[in-house]
Amino acid sequence: MIIYDLCCENDHRFEGWFRSADDFAAQLERHFVCCPQCDSHQVRRVPSAVAIGGTLAPASGGPTTGQSGTAMMPAGKQVMALYRQLIKAVVESCEDVGPAFVEEARKMHYNEVPERPIRGEASEEECEALRDEGIEVIRLPSVKDEGLN
Repeated sequence: MIIYDLCCENDHRFEGWFRSADDFAAQLERHFVCCPQCDSHQVRRVPSAVAIGGTLAPASGGPTTGQSGTAMMPAGKQVMALYRQLIKAVVESCEDVGPAFVEEARKMHYNEVPERPIRGEASEEECEALRDEGIEVIRLPSVKDEGLN
């Protein structure tokens, strides 16, 4: 899984999770990648602000400087706000097929219907069966509004 920092034409920054660089390029070309704030499909990759912790060595190969990179991780309400934003983006960009999810996922996998982003209902056992067939699915737990403050 690759996580890219993205930015839309209106300078809204957000993350995108992709299987590979080719998957990102294909989704971008098919206009599946859009800004969760303004729905713009004019999206580009931007440099990541996250630094990986560790000691930095000078380019000359000399002794280490003792400096280290750090990253500030969002906490509490920020994490829930980001999670809600992710769920909203998934919901808005996928067709809801409800209880027909498993059947539709298989039809797409076996080229019986055109591929498209879908969401719906499936048990953990059904999801595992799909994965066993080579059909990638992601289970997202529902989030209740009362627990988000």
